[in-house]
Amino acid sequence: MVGVTDSAGLLAAYDSQLRTDAETPGAVSASRLGPLRLVTFSGGRGFVTYQDLDGAEADAIGRMVGEALAYFEADPEITKVEWKTRGHDHAPGLHEALLEHGFTPAESESIMVGDARALAVDVALPDGVTLRRITGEPDVRAMVAMQDEVFGTPLGEEMVAPLLRRLARGDAMELWAAEANGKIVCAGRIEPVAGTDFAGIWGGATLKEWRGRGIYRALTAERARSALRLGKKYINSDSTEFSRPILERSGLVKVSTTTPYNWHR
Repeated sequence: MVGVTDSAGLLAAYDSQLRTDAETPGAVSASRLGPLRLVTFSGGRGFVTYQDLDGAEADAIGRMVGEALAYFEADPEITKVEWKTRGHDHAPGLHEALLEHGFTPAESESIMVGDARALAVDVALPDGVTLRRITGEPDVRAMVAMQDEVFGTPLGEEMVAPLLRRLARGDAMELWAAEANGKIVCAGRIEPVAGTDFAGIWGGATLKEWRGRGIYRALTAERARSALRLGKKYINSDSTEFSRPILERSGLVKVSTTTPYNWHR
């Protein structure tokens, strides 16, 4: 389980291992456009990602944006597209080109990477709170409803259906929740990435009245232990300003930022 711990080494591992097909395990299809990967997900979602832009300058990047959008516009089932940017990329003119083609930037998040062992610590839970892995449909629906409440972005069936499909086919994703008095108060998932040393932790959310009690950190520790059992060395996460300090206290390092740009038909 020996691995890199410095920020430059962690970023290099992130770029080389995760910015590949491994980034989009639930994709319906994926096509290449130069260095870009154009990915389609269920629910009419398009997604653009890449390992780098091959050193392209502004004019070439502008053409890439137009061609990528045209690819998705040609599919009438695609209703929205996310272009995932990273702050450390050489991408002159990308922001301007995305705006010109109707994309809108969302809030930036921190790319956090670190040794899974740093997170797999014992964290005391408040009385009456328990952690468990969830697999059944009622629990999945309760989890998504709680996350919708926290994030203020009601996705409902758009999130429930793909999660249930993935659970049914038995892929490596795991859903974990903290429960109090029969109610899910905190939840998140872990995504072991096949063929890499990484597992991602995603979707972490805690109801406002239950924050500040160590529940999210305990849930993160449990997911890290699961990653270690699966032979993973590193944890990665795109973190909000709420979760970033918790992960930093656990030993994860901010290696860059990511900003999604969204287009809607």
